[in-house]
Order: sequence, then C-alpha cells, then structure tokens
Amino acid sequence: MVILQHYHIGRKAKPSWETWERPLHAPRPSVAGGLVVASSHAACPVEAVADIARAIEGRALAGGVIFCSSTYPREALAGAISEQLRHIPLAGCTSAGEITGRGYDADSLLLIGFPAESFTFRVLHVSDIDSFEPEEARRRVRHLAANARHEAAILGASTSQVALFLVDGLSHREELLTMTVQDALDDIPLIGGSSGDGLLFSETGVLCDGAFRSGTAAIVMLASARPMQVYSECYYEPGPLRMVVTAADPECRIVYEINAAPAADEYRRLAGAPGATLDAAFFAAHPPMVRAGGSYHVRAIQTANPDGSLTFYGAVDRGIVLAVGEPVDRLARMQAFFARLREEFGEIDHVLGFDCVLNRIDAENRQIVRKVSDLYVENRVTGFNTYGEQLRAAHLNQTFSCLVIGR
Repeated sequence: MVILQHYHIGRKAKPSWETWERPLHAPRPSVAGGLVVASSHAACPVEAVADIARAIEGRALAGGVIFCSSTYPREALAGAISEQLRHIPLAGCTSAGEITGRGYDADSLLLIGFPAESFTFRVLHVSDIDSFEPEEARRRVRHLAANARHEAAILGASTSQVALFLVDGLSHREELLTMTVQDALDDIPLIGGSSGDGLLFSETGVLCDGAFRSGTAAIVMLASARPMQVYSECYYEPGPLRMVVTAADPECRIVYEINAAPAADEYRRLAGAPGATLDAAFFAAHPPMVRAGGSYHVRAIQTANPDGSLTFYGAVDRGIVLAVGEPVDRLARMQAFFARLREEFGEIDHVLGFDCVLNRIDAENRQIVRKVSDLYVENRVTGFNTYGEQLRAAHLNQTFSCLVIGR
C-alpha cells in the first residue's frame, strides 16, 4: 500500500566500533540561511528530541529528515517526535551509525532541516513493501513529482529537484523499489540509503505515521532554487581473482556455492586468508565486486552462516562472476572528490551522505576514522551509515553516495 502524506510527523544495538570523540557541547544548527543541522546525544528520547526542537526554534522548515541510533527505544522516540516536532513534515529511519558535527558518530539523534524560504518538501510512504505493486507505485510517484514540481514554482523559474529514498535495510526489496521509483521519476535523480540497526541485522525502522516501521520505505520530493546534484564514490578496485556463483537463493540473497565449493570457504581462500574469521571487518576489507554497466560495483556480504553459505546485502544469483575487491587510497580519493565538488559548486551548504556501514568498519580497521571524520566535518557532510545505498535506479553496496546542496 502507498500512502501520500504531506505532514508526517527497538530494539537496542550497540555498534561494535569506537567513536572518535570530537568535543560537542550542544546541538548546533547550521549557519543562518543554510540547512538546519542539529544532533543530540541525550539518552532519553524526550530529552533528545527537545534538544533538536530547541536547535531549530524560530526557523521555518519545509521539512526535515531524521536519522537515529537503534539504541533509542523506538516507540518512545517516535512519540516524542510526534509531540515535539508535529508541525514539521518529516521522513527518517534508524541507522547503523550517524554522521554529525563530529564526523562519524553513534548513539545520537540527527535532524537535517530544509528551510522553507528555499525548499519544498513532500513525502510519500510505501508500506508493506513485501506486497509492493509496481504499477500503483509508479502512478503515486508520478503524482507526487507533478505536485512537487507545481509547488516548487514559487521558488523561481529555475529549480532543481531530487528524490530522497529511505527503505527498510532488511527487506531484500531495494532493487525492485529503486528501479520502479526511478522509472516513475524520469529525469529526477533518486538518492538514498537502507536503514540499519547497528550491526544486529534484526529489525530496522522507517519513520511512518508516527512510528518506526519495518517493511516500509519513504520517498521525499525535494525541490530548491539552490543547486543540487547526486554523486557516488567507491573506494575499491577489482583484484585479479574471479569467482563464479554456482548455487544461490536470489530471493534471500544467500550464496551457497562459489566455484562449486562451499561459498564461505572458497571466498576466504580467494581473499588470501583461508583460516580467517569471517566477520564484518573481513567483509569490509575484501568486498566482492561485480561488473555491471561497464563498471565494477561492490556486492557486499552481510553475514557468514553456520552452513557455510554467505548472505549478501544486495541481489545475487547463480552465474554471477565476482572479483575480490582491493582498497584504493581512500583519503586521497576523498580529498580529490571534495576538491572537485568545491570547483563545481563554489560554496557548499551541506553534503547529505549515505555511507555504507562497511566503509565505517574498514576505516576503523585501517585506523583512519579520525581522518575520515575530519574530512566529513571540513566538507559539511551529515547523514548516516547504511545497509546499502541507492543512486538513480541502482541499489549499491559499500559506497559513499550523497546529495550535494549548494548555496
């Protein structure tokens, strides 16, 4: 079922990483005239939302997106949001980590608000995505886009539009939804991320009808007279070794055999570590990659299973040829990327980032968390760590995908 709403108003999971503690004394909104970005580390949901409400007091917002740690009790947090931020149209989801004024962060509540003087904001929710009907969804999305385009005319003759997409990260439905929504949007780009729950892989939530719900997606039509562009960066290149998926369950994203051998053992052997423990750190360091559309993309592994199979974050099927990815110089790639953005945009208001949780884990393994966080702070990146990213019609893994908003 698809529900169009104009005004929208858990389980605990501690991340396994250590957060670098940048001093942060109070929720800090961005400078006047720009996006309102505020975060709180209050453990009490009511207090955390009150921190956010105080930070945006006096600013008229067209809408906002909320990303929250899965450590918050969801019913209490959703109730506090509905009570204290009921006048603001909202979309949001639970995360596998947040990106705030500290850079990489955890156990926090984050709001990114879009000022009414320069943005329009409309939300469409897709509930019960297990019984998702593509044709009905296309019709609803086209209607949403048409209304948003008409509404955006008040901002001026020249406006840019983008669709923000948040989806249940354990639904296994991201590919179908992303392709369907982007098809309906035509030339309006889609950018987004799959919700997380730390590293539990138990239940994620998308904010809908005053609750964090599983099996749900949210589409936000965002329009502005400011420049907006979507991008995606990957920090891996395919290595020389190849592996063929020879037995798989595509619906469940499980690979049973690689090269006609038990999947976990063969993957570990090809990664050059036959005796290694298969955990999130190993998967982050040795991501499988598939060639599609002339480029290689990560098909990240989520878990190793007791029967020797592997569960992936994205679609896999029998016959797919995978390479074992090798890291590039991430910091150099990030510096070059942000330099290019400054050349293209001039002054950047904020970068709304959808950063795979495996990127974060790999940064910790390589002991570059502080340097990555510094780059995020310097370049005004805010967002969350995902279970997957969406760019236009593609569901991606282990990327940094983002929406760049200029002044």
